[in-house]
Amino acid sequence: MAHIHDLTALELAAAVRSRELSPVEITKHYLERVERLDPEVGAFVTPVPERALEQAREAEELVMRGGDLPPLLGVPVPIKDLNLVKDVPTLFGSATYEGFVAPVSDSVVDRLRDAGTIMLGKTATPEFGLPCYTETDVSPPSRTPWDLTRSAGGSSGGAAAAVAAGLAPAAHGSDGAGSIRIPASVCGLFGLKPTRGRISFAPIVPDLAGLSTNGPITRTVADAAALLEAMAHNQPGDLYHAPPSPVGFTEAVTREPGRLRIGRYATAVVPGTEVHPDVLAAYESASRLLASLGHEIVDMPAPFDASIVGEFEKLWFCFACMHPVDPSLEPKLRPLTRWLRERGFATSAPAFLQAQAALQTATRFAFLVMNEFDAVLTPTLTRPPVPVGWFEDVEDPQETFDRMERFAPFAATYNVSGQPAVNLPLHWTDAGLPIGVMLAGRFGDEATLISLSAQVEAAVGGFWGERRPTVW
Repeated sequence: MAHIHDLTALELAAAVRSRELSPVEITKHYLERVERLDPEVGAFVTPVPERALEQAREAEELVMRGGDLPPLLGVPVPIKDLNLVKDVPTLFGSATYEGFVAPVSDSVVDRLRDAGTIMLGKTATPEFGLPCYTETDVSPPSRTPWDLTRSAGGSSGGAAAAVAAGLAPAAHGSDGAGSIRIPASVCGLFGLKPTRGRISFAPIVPDLAGLSTNGPITRTVADAAALLEAMAHNQPGDLYHAPPSPVGFTEAVTREPGRLRIGRYATAVVPGTEVHPDVLAAYESASRLLASLGHEIVDMPAPFDASIVGEFEKLWFCFACMHPVDPSLEPKLRPLTRWLRERGFATSAPAFLQAQAALQTATRFAFLVMNEFDAVLTPTLTRPPVPVGWFEDVEDPQETFDRMERFAPFAATYNVSGQPAVNLPLHWTDAGLPIGVMLAGRFGDEATLISLSAQVEAAVGGFWGERRPTVW
């Protein structure tokens, strides 16, 4: 008989509706696993067991009352610690925010609660979500369960570690330069970055450049579609609105994608970047698999070139300054954060606006290339999971930043363009380390990406070949 943590989010929801499992039973199971396994995984920064059990009891009362039930009732879904949850401590990965308790919840958090999910706690994120690895001064490093000496990536590193270790069936994440797809790749999961404007950041977090979005990290495509269905919404004042999806996200899971024209490239925009042979092997294997499913695979020119790198850096430096920090607490900031903020505060407003304008121009020309295809295939990362501490085993923050850029140059381009993109966990090295590949879709067309991903998942079999890390 399967353990509770072997079940997908949708299987758990079905078991709750049929009264085969109770929300309290499910929640207690996951809380026990968090308490026992998280010290070595580093997924959670703030577990909230009492709150989780209270929500589980409320869900159980709903089940006993009968009638229409929320679609994900009783399913534990932790929230990334960049997002506000009312009356819960929020650290943003920074020691400068110790003692801060959120006065309100983000609207996406409310949407997940309305869908019936139960919050086990807040998952770890790097300081202000800026690095692509989750190592902070407020919680242990987040580690990929496939090799606990290696990083779970970032900035949704805690979220991905939780799902991959069986500490949650699915997790909320967010993605400003690959922060869902990076940890999904190194943790062997399906991660979906939605279209710009698909999910509101209301009521407090601004969406100024449209780089960042909330999104799901899951084991299966169907779970991700269900979470996206729950999370998708807009609020008055949002600067960006994604076009309506022609097909419901959950409906897209069972819809055949048809024969698609898929472009592919593996040339990184960051100069001097080398793509590891294992990553290229994953990319070629994915290309063959997609071709075997009847799709047309076409080598295409990279839609962006190195000219966007410096412009993107200016935006990243400036967004490092968005979290207010009391000057007396600035010594508590990590070295990389201080380095990024120094450059951000030194960037003039005209330079920021010129950078954003340059990126928009580059995106318009990139779409002339990408819109020739239904989807675009690239590597997700340039190398397999790296050891914990690898990014910071140098004294110069500039070198740490350069390593970040060379590690994840493919992912950030779709934050610039705003397109939806997913990580597919299709490849494992001989040493048992996961390597993902990335598919990007047309702007606003998550549905085709979901249909295609579900087709690939079915071809591979089950939970992407039914693989489980040892910690499982």
